[in-house]
Amino acid sequence: MATHLTSAPASSRLSRRTVWAALQQWRKQLTVPQFTVVTGLLVIASGTLVLATPACSRDSVGLWEALFTVTSAITVTGLSIIDVGAELTPLGQGVLAGLILTGGLGLMAITTFLQGFVQGRSGLRQRLDKGRSLDEFGVGGIGPTFHSILRTASCVMAAGTVILFCFGFNDVEDWGLRLWASLFHCISAYNNAGFGLWSDNLVHYKGNPVVNGVIGSLIVIGGIGWRVTNELWSRRKQLGDLRHLSLHTGLVLRSTAILIGIGALGLLFTEQFAPDGVVASLSLWDKLQVTLFQSITTRTAGFNTVPLSISTLSDAGLLLLIALMFIGASPGGTGGGIKTTTFAILMGATSSTLEGRADVVIRRRQISGELVLKAVGVTLASGLFVLLMALLLGLGPTAGGEGPIRAFTFLEKLFTCMSAFATVGLDVGVTAQLNRWGQLVLMVGMFVGRLGVILLLSALYGRRSRSRVGYPREDVLI
Repeated sequence: MATHLTSAPASSRLSRRTVWAALQQWRKQLTVPQFTVVTGLLVIASGTLVLATPACSRDSVGLWEALFTVTSAITVTGLSIIDVGAELTPLGQGVLAGLILTGGLGLMAITTFLQGFVQGRSGLRQRLDKGRSLDEFGVGGIGPTFHSILRTASCVMAAGTVILFCFGFNDVEDWGLRLWASLFHCISAYNNAGFGLWSDNLVHYKGNPVVNGVIGSLIVIGGIGWRVTNELWSRRKQLGDLRHLSLHTGLVLRSTAILIGIGALGLLFTEQFAPDGVVASLSLWDKLQVTLFQSITTRTAGFNTVPLSISTLSDAGLLLLIALMFIGASPGGTGGGIKTTTFAILMGATSSTLEGRADVVIRRRQISGELVLKAVGVTLASGLFVLLMALLLGLGPTAGGEGPIRAFTFLEKLFTCMSAFATVGLDVGVTAQLNRWGQLVLMVGMFVGRLGVILLLSALYGRRSRSRVGYPREDVLI
C-alpha cells in the first residue's frame, strides 16, 4: 500500500514532464506561418480578457464585444460594434491603442522576433523565412530591422501628434483630452486601423485641412511600408531622379499615386451626379478634400469624413470603394488587400499578353514567372474567400440586435465582407446590426485578411518539399 502511495506522485510528475516535453517539441517544430497564427490567436485571447474587465470597459461591453474589438484592433481593421470613446475607459482606450500598435507594426515581425528566443534557432533557412515574413529581402537579423521600424514609426506618429494637438483638434478645449485624441488618432492612422474616439469618426472635421492632411499622410506612410520609407530616406538626396529607386519602391509609389488619383476623381464623378450624393451640396474645396481623403483611407485605413451608407453613396461609388479596398496597401505596410505590387504585376502581365510578349516586363525589368503565379494565386484566392464570406453572411437572417430588423442588400454584404477581409474598417451601417454568426464571419475574415491567404494555407499545410518531378507540356484553349 505504501508503495502505491509513493509511486502515484512519481507517475504524476513523469506524466507532467512528458506533456511538457511534447509541448516543447511541438513548439520547436512550428513553421513561421504556424507560429504567427498561434501567436496571433493567443494575443487576441489575452487582449479580450483584459478589455472585458471593468477597469477597461463599461457594463455594456461583454466578452463577445471585447473579442470583436480586439480582433479588429490586432488585425488593424477598425470595424467596431461598440462606441470606443463612450464605452471604453481611458485605460481601455490605452489598451486598444497598444493592440493596434501590436498588429500594425507587424504581427508577423513581432512573432518572428520572438521566435528567435523561443526556438533558439538562427540558421540560414530560418533567417530567410523571417525575412520573407517581414517582406524583406536578404538574410539580415530581425532585431535591427524591427528596431528600425519602431524608430521610424515613433518619429512619424510623434510629429503627427504635435501637429494635430497644435493646429488640428483645436475645438477640444481640455489639453489632456486633446493630447490623447491627437496621439490615439495618429496611432490609428499610421497603423491603418481606422478607430476613432468619436461616434461619427472624423465627419466633424471634413472641412479641416490640417486633420485631413495629417491623417491622410500618416495613412499613406504606414501603407507603403517601412522598406519604401527607409529607401526614400536613405536616398533623399537623389529623389529628383526616380531611376535611382528600386523597382519595388518605384512600383509602390507609382501605384499608390495612381490609385489615390483614380479613387478621388472617381468618387467626385459618381457622387456629384448621384441624387443624394454626399458631396453634391459641398463647396468645391470641401469636395476635393472629402474625395481625396476618402480615396486614401478606403484602400487601407477606414476613417471617414462623410456618412457612409447605402442611402448616402451611389451604387457606382460603393463598387469603386470595393475595388479600392480589394487592392489595398503595399507589402510590408500596415494595411491589407492583395497589395499594390500584386495589382501592378497583374497589370504588367495583361500588358505583356496584349503585346504578345512571353515575359512580363515592368520598367525594363523582367518579372519572374514565380512572382506572376503568386500574384495570380493571391488575387484569385482572396477574391474567392471574400465571395465565400458573402455567401456565409447570406445564410439565413443575419440581422440582430435592438431595433427593427431589416434585410441587407447584397452590395451591403459584399462591401462589409471586403472591408473586413482587406482590413479597411469602413462600415455602411451593417456591422453593429449583424447577429453573432455574421460578426463571427467578419472576425474570421479580418484574421485571414491580416495574415494573408497564402500564409494561412502555409500554416495549415506545414512544410512541404519542392517537387523535382517534371511533366510533359501541353496547351489548352483560353
